[in-house]
Amino acid sequence: MKPEHLYRLIFALIVAGGLALRLPRLELRPMHGDEAVHAAKFEALWQTGDYVYDPHEYHGPVLYYATFPFVWLSGAQSLAELDEQTLRVGPALFGAGIIALLLLLVDGLGWRVVLAAAALTAVSPIMTFYSRYYIQEMLLAFFALLVICGGWRYWQTANPGWALLGGVGVGLMHATKETSIISLGCMAVALGVVAIWQRRSGAEKGVGEEPEKGIEGSRDQGIKKNGVVWGDLVVAAGVAVLVSVLFYSAFFRHWRGPLDSVLTYATYFERAGGHGLHDHPWYYYLQMLGFTHLARGPWWSEGLILGLALAGIGVAVTGAGFSDQPRRLGLVRFIAVYAVLMTVVYSVIPYKTPWCAVQFVQPLIMLAGLGAVGIISWVKPWPAKAVAAVILLAGAAHLGWQAQRANFRFFVDYRNPYVYAHPLGDVKYLSAYLEKLADVHPDGHRMLVKVIAEDAWPLPWYLRGFERVGYWEAPPADLDAPVVIVAGDLAASLPAGFENDYKISFYGLRPDIQLVTYVERELWQEFARRQEHLAPGPVRERE
Repeated sequence: MKPEHLYRLIFALIVAGGLALRLPRLELRPMHGDEAVHAAKFEALWQTGDYVYDPHEYHGPVLYYATFPFVWLSGAQSLAELDEQTLRVGPALFGAGIIALLLLLVDGLGWRVVLAAAALTAVSPIMTFYSRYYIQEMLLAFFALLVICGGWRYWQTANPGWALLGGVGVGLMHATKETSIISLGCMAVALGVVAIWQRRSGAEKGVGEEPEKGIEGSRDQGIKKNGVVWGDLVVAAGVAVLVSVLFYSAFFRHWRGPLDSVLTYATYFERAGGHGLHDHPWYYYLQMLGFTHLARGPWWSEGLILGLALAGIGVAVTGAGFSDQPRRLGLVRFIAVYAVLMTVVYSVIPYKTPWCAVQFVQPLIMLAGLGAVGIISWVKPWPAKAVAAVILLAGAAHLGWQAQRANFRFFVDYRNPYVYAHPLGDVKYLSAYLEKLADVHPDGHRMLVKVIAEDAWPLPWYLRGFERVGYWEAPPADLDAPVVIVAGDLAASLPAGFENDYKISFYGLRPDIQLVTYVERELWQEFARRQEHLAPGPVRERE
């Protein structure tokens, strides 16, 4: 088998492995509050065909539009018929798509670097865990890499189609999430830094000459003396604006949307400045990725990626293996500067949530791929190379084991560092309980349910099959209902003796929030009678 064919086969297997960690049992983890909110936003677009951007919350609309193909394939006609798998499969595929996009960088980084980066992306716990969330992060990371790939392909070929693809990526980034300006800003700064770096180091000399072998043992492919055509970039910028306007205006129906997508940064700059619930110290992300061990739970670490990324910086600084290949060296240095800038910016911003780290982990992984191949190249004796390769493979396998553990065992356990502000598994039990009560109540799913809590999410998702559900932040004057669900801290404010007519049970919403569920005694007694009637009898032996 030719090396090229072998590399492609290995790459396909890596993508398949990435899918195997992202797609199975997507319904396993309870819906996060943010996911439930996005499901409600999608429902509004789905049922009305209209979208109005909110500059204060919820981010851009691309996630919702990207959900339509999967909903259509599911055959669902209402939110009640949707399930977690249908909503989450899109982000999961975008997460795996990040692996596939690396194929566009083979002639710049080399097959071995691409395979190393692809493998680390496939098994990274943080990249797999948040690929299984119905949030914007994986889409944003995918589109950011699409911009980089489009830019590189254009620089290599001068084909305007690649510039347009990069422009589409920029527009989709902006229409996905407001924090896209961090990625785009870091890309712009990285380009400037690398241009100066290359010029001062003399690396721009020799463009178009036959390159020597790099650290991956292959030669540049298709290096040309084509320069940037500014007209192509202007058209690409126009495409980016058009794509963004298209989504924010709901396909040219709400022109306030594109304006609000710019004005929104006043809100986000204020939020990024700190003084909020999600403020964390500058080292929060690095500590989370480097080593976490909580409450007698398992220990977690993506330190392999961080360590290899440092080695990748060494490759970029020394130019090892790329000194006679200026364009490829420029790409390597761009990735290094971009990854460092992204890490620094996200660390400096006080507002932090674990899923935001995906945006800088993705370029760090590309840098780690360079570092992995660089280390094997720097180790000279073949036995030592073999030992280094085995150690790296063992480290990657350990990452995969952590990913499996995070996604399929500790998916709702707060000892998992990626479980953040997450509801407990009790929400599923509460949902099942209410479904059984509806089977007993004469009104069925028209049974009245009253929820009293300052923050009830994700309960609206789990109560989506009920037609008469009301939400209050404080007890209303009329509390009468077959089912009343009250946050524990508000239960004391209920009228004296209210509980006398109800059967009470308790469910955890989050570790610090307990839900007290009141069910009318007559309803509960009928429910208990039915349950007793349905209880299985003794097992008979076959005659």
